[in-house]
Amino acid sequence: MCGIVGYTGKTACVPELLAGLESLAYRGYDSAGVAVYDGTEIRLAKAQGPLANLEALLKEHPIPGRCGIGHTRWATHGEPSYVNAHPHTDDAKQIALVHNGIIENYQKLKQMLIAKGCEFVSETDTEVVAQLVGSLYTGDCLAAVTAAMRLLEGSFALAILFRDEPYTIYCCSKDSPMVVGHGDAESFVASDIPALLPHTRDVYFMEDRQIALLRVDGIAFYNEFGQPIEKKSTHVDWDVEAAKKGNFEHYMMKEICEEPVAFRKTLEQYVSKKDGRLKADMFPWDAEEAAALKGLTIVSCGTAFHAALLGKKFVERLAGIPVQVEIASEFRYGDPMLHSGDSLMVISQSGETADTIAALRLAKSRNCRTIAVCNVIGSTIARDAETVLFTYAGPEIAVAATKSYLTQLAVLYLTALDLAEKRGTMSEQDVHKRIDELFALPGKMQQILDHREQIQCFASKAFSVRHVFFIGRGIDYALSMEAALKLKEISYIHSEAYAAGELKHGTIALIEEGSLVVALATQPALIKKTSSNMEEVRVRGAHVLAVTNGESEEAAAHSDEQWAFPQVEETLTPFVAILPMQLIAYYMAVQKGCSVDRPRNLAKSVTVE
Repeated sequence: MCGIVGYTGKTACVPELLAGLESLAYRGYDSAGVAVYDGTEIRLAKAQGPLANLEALLKEHPIPGRCGIGHTRWATHGEPSYVNAHPHTDDAKQIALVHNGIIENYQKLKQMLIAKGCEFVSETDTEVVAQLVGSLYTGDCLAAVTAAMRLLEGSFALAILFRDEPYTIYCCSKDSPMVVGHGDAESFVASDIPALLPHTRDVYFMEDRQIALLRVDGIAFYNEFGQPIEKKSTHVDWDVEAAKKGNFEHYMMKEICEEPVAFRKTLEQYVSKKDGRLKADMFPWDAEEAAALKGLTIVSCGTAFHAALLGKKFVERLAGIPVQVEIASEFRYGDPMLHSGDSLMVISQSGETADTIAALRLAKSRNCRTIAVCNVIGSTIARDAETVLFTYAGPEIAVAATKSYLTQLAVLYLTALDLAEKRGTMSEQDVHKRIDELFALPGKMQQILDHREQIQCFASKAFSVRHVFFIGRGIDYALSMEAALKLKEISYIHSEAYAAGELKHGTIALIEEGSLVVALATQPALIKKTSSNMEEVRVRGAHVLAVTNGESEEAAAHSDEQWAFPQVEETLTPFVAILPMQLIAYYMAVQKGCSVDRPRNLAKSVTVE
């Protein structure tokens, strides 16, 4: 959600803070601000709207200094406004801080502080934290931070400046991501890795209630009681250039075009170059455990939930294991039937999704076996899960997930193959054949990307449509849900996914002249049934676009247009069919002039509940 950056070092900090905030802008924000120690006092600059507004303000009214913190705010408590923008200070202006998270007991703390004489200027829970730290400060900065942490309930990541301890940044967190790093006579803090990549690849992920003191000459770590602790750094292999837009107009298009490479890279991590077999020890279950596995629960949110739905299809069809898929925010409050020894898998691109973390921790408390599919090494989920299956998508900056979704599918499919081989539901030869087919997919993906003008042309004619319905059966229905999400989140066109066989149970009443229906019809055994559904909506005035696995005369006869992607084995269709779905969403959004990389009201990493 919100973005935090901090810098203390040998150069002017404002350019570093602005660059860091720009690299975190994908998280979503409505205002931005910085606090800088200028050698005498802490000075603030804040602005509503895009970062360009803050940059213009700082250009007109520069703030010198080599130590500062910055923030992009996503409003939770208090409307988007100048007074609610971060950083916030205490009454005495002796501290300034920025915050990500939600303080659940802020009203109680606020009343306590008002009774002590504190005067508040904003509606935020963050100002309550600033006033709290200020009220607890009696000359010992570390003691004030530890005392404040003990009183805070909820989630928080805090970066704090003390006027009395210049060129030092205090950082702490609970249930909210925060990463710190040290370079050449300079230290950094940020909400996410991309902000640190230009400076260092060796980072420290903050754990709950740990404190970091960032100084020019290094970083010191403490526990919640103020006692020194040791932490090991994590090396991040992400390329700095991978987090930049390059020659593309939008990050989203860049990341769609990176999908063939990201997919292959993920496969290569789990398949032996020597013999082309799966690296069996990288997967959660050995042969005996796989044979005894009675079921699997997969929990996730958003796009990751849609990946889980396909993961269910893969595991059930290939390995014969029943799979239950749950939305994390529903699962944790639904008194789930979890027992000791059950297997629970979570999926999260960032590894910091709040509801997914809560579901994972609930499973651990019930002594379940926990597995995570995650893109970020060192993230909270990666640290908490018993087994981690990493995706290798690299940094994904656009809010709309593209390559992370595809690589999640890759890991889920490989997991299904591993279980199938260990359980004997597929022979070693059949598994090897399927692996070869997986490695052939990047070439087929590239064919779609090389001929994307057809999709762009379609979008230029269809972008003004008011309603889009995606339909499909089985695997196609699961994929339709992700296709509908992509379109609605970046183009703001109302779009929904429906099981094709359910149309006549009510949904068909929504079809009217000019409706656009995208029919995913990639499964040979179901194409006649889906074609019948296409005809039902077509005769009621809908324009029907059929997306097929190779050319299909059946689908062509019942649609207005057909997009045929290069033919693949039917369980592999999602890996190629998703690209035209992502591209149609992208081009429709571009035609409408939408903010493709940063859609309204959305954030990349949902770190609050």
